[in-house]
Amino acid sequence: MGDNKAQASSLKDQGNAELSKGNLKEAVDLYTQAINLDPSNHVLFSNRSAAYAKMEKYTEALTDGEKTVSIKPDWGKGYSRKGAALAYLSRWTEAVVVYEKGLMLDPNNQQLKDGLADCRAKMARGNGPSMGFGGAGPGGKMMNPFSDPNLTARLATDPRTREFMNDPEYVKMVGELQANPNALGTRLNDKRLLTTLSVLLGMDVGGGGAMDEDEDEFTPPPPRKKTPPPQPPKEEKMEVERTPEQLEALKEKEQGNASYKKKDFKIAIEHYDKAISLDPTEISFLTNKAAVFYEMKEYDQCISTCEKAIETGRENRADFKLIAKALTRIGNAYKAKKDYANSKTFYQKALSEHRTPETKEALSKVETLLKQQERLAYIDPTKAEEEKEKGNEFFKAGKYPEAIKHYSEAIARNPDDAKIYSNRAACYTKLTEFNLGLKDCDMCIKLDPDFVKAYIRKGKILQGMRQYQKAQSAYQQAMDQDSSSQEALDGFRECMMAMNSDPEEVRKQAMADPEVQQILKDPSMRMILEQMQSDPRAVQDHLKNPEIAAKIQKLMQSGIISVR
Repeated sequence: MGDNKAQASSLKDQGNAELSKGNLKEAVDLYTQAINLDPSNHVLFSNRSAAYAKMEKYTEALTDGEKTVSIKPDWGKGYSRKGAALAYLSRWTEAVVVYEKGLMLDPNNQQLKDGLADCRAKMARGNGPSMGFGGAGPGGKMMNPFSDPNLTARLATDPRTREFMNDPEYVKMVGELQANPNALGTRLNDKRLLTTLSVLLGMDVGGGGAMDEDEDEFTPPPPRKKTPPPQPPKEEKMEVERTPEQLEALKEKEQGNASYKKKDFKIAIEHYDKAISLDPTEISFLTNKAAVFYEMKEYDQCISTCEKAIETGRENRADFKLIAKALTRIGNAYKAKKDYANSKTFYQKALSEHRTPETKEALSKVETLLKQQERLAYIDPTKAEEEKEKGNEFFKAGKYPEAIKHYSEAIARNPDDAKIYSNRAACYTKLTEFNLGLKDCDMCIKLDPDFVKAYIRKGKILQGMRQYQKAQSAYQQAMDQDSSSQEALDGFRECMMAMNSDPEEVRKQAMADPEVQQILKDPSMRMILEQMQSDPRAVQDHLKNPEIAAKIQKLMQSGIISVR
């Protein structure tokens, strides 16, 4: 039985990774395999419900959401899965009931709050059946709750919205919603909107102003205003419900945060340990402690502390964002240890809990580092030499594709060996793959600028492409390295003869050269060329300028102009 649960857990992690990549079918298959091994695990049905919802298979998502709730009726996320599926199926009234039931069990669950607000907003726009505020029912309430002619007075006198009216942005938002009720869905991220709807619809929509006190672990709370707004009942209730031990634990945490900022890590850990002993159910005390270990470069301690934080969070139904934060911190620790494979795994797990731009960017960077690490691990100069010799044998036998295959493997094994690129360029030349051959020649020259053979090989490729001027330049570079090179000298002469035998073709090729085109488009060069036509002696003055001289030389070599 234990083996089944372990296998199911592994399959779940794989499913989460596929889900984060957008591979929905693969994720569903993995979750299904895990369910077959551990059919009483509510998390598996919850995850599969999420995958089905993304696949737009809302009936299946609802079935899994209902199964999640039946297995774990006190788990808030199960109700959010079921409610989301009902909402996708446009069963708004049922979705509202499910979300409200979930919030009775887990009042601080943001997913449930958002889902409930979204359903009510859609019903207010007429996208669903009436819940007491849609349509023109008793009391004459309109489809748009913002159409009340006494709207401003109601909002200005109600204690829940009175302070909001001092904010010009809020007043502007209300005005926009009066004119265009369809804009309601675009404003759901403004927490004040839910409170406003509760005033206009005569409903008690609680939870809109509650704070997530531990969302930013090392950010101190903002200073209180001199004239505080009306105190939300829920915040007051939260303060009253804290036990003396919990309040003392929070004080220890704040002292730990202060010591952390001063880089007094030993004292910070002492305060966090006291907080944990006073309230062992709070995940943020452990994640803060893990952050200290990370700064101390005690990465194994950081990882084990985060693992304990996740275990504590799961047991006490912590916000999924805090679970994701702990998983991300494990990923950071593995990255610092240069264990990029494990780092990638935990970033993916974090994203399956809560997607943030920071974690997505961290995953992208570690994937790049992992590829580099794998490439470096693959380098083996001895095996590269073996592959190069195999390539040479196939080249001599005229089997150029097979030779390219071995040369490519040799390059992967030793990417800094210039001669392998030169050998592969020779194969490409035989197969008339001139552009690929040029690319290898340029790489060879970059790695070894003194390698004469690379310049000669480049010249031959350019000669085969009938780009005689560029070929001449390559041969000239070869002769600059080795003035006794007969092969370079012969190539240079062959290009010269080809240019003289068909100057019109050479000129045509030159006109297609981007460098020549750029020179001819330059207004100052066009003026100089016109001056040279009327006064040939003017060229001597212009040749004194090295930049202009180089351009004139390029045009002369290309056959565009001639100087007598």
